[in-house]
Amino acid sequence: MNILIVAALVGAVYKCTVDGKVSYSDAPCPAGAQASTLEAPAAPSADPAAGATLRKQQKQADTLEKARLKREEREEREAASAAKAAAVQRKKCDQLQLKKRWADEDARRATGQATEAARLRAHRAGEAMALECPR
Repeated sequence: MNILIVAALVGAVYKCTVDGKVSYSDAPCPAGAQASTLEAPAAPSADPAAGATLRKQQKQADTLEKARLKREEREEREAASAAKAAAVQRKKCDQLQLKKRWADEDARRATGQATEAARLRAHRAGEAMALECPR
């Protein structure tokens, strides 16, 4: 099978026998070798239906390639949008966490009648953070 492929590419294949060993080459055999030439078969005639099939398959491949590129672009836009939304959510959670920390500090420093109100604010800040930022 490989000999036929090579033969089709080079035109003729030389079969050389030297000391009982057979080799094939595209160059003539060395002096003293038993030689024979294998002629390559003619290429088959072009099939018009094969050309039409090839064009149809190329069109399908182009259509699939365009669809793949559109899908990848859409996925990239969706990923960018999701990343942006996640960044906004992280910022919001960071702000809520900071407000909770401040409310906790205020509750620890509070004295007298302000103590209960400060604890309530700290508790509510913690609830707001837990609601927006589940971990």
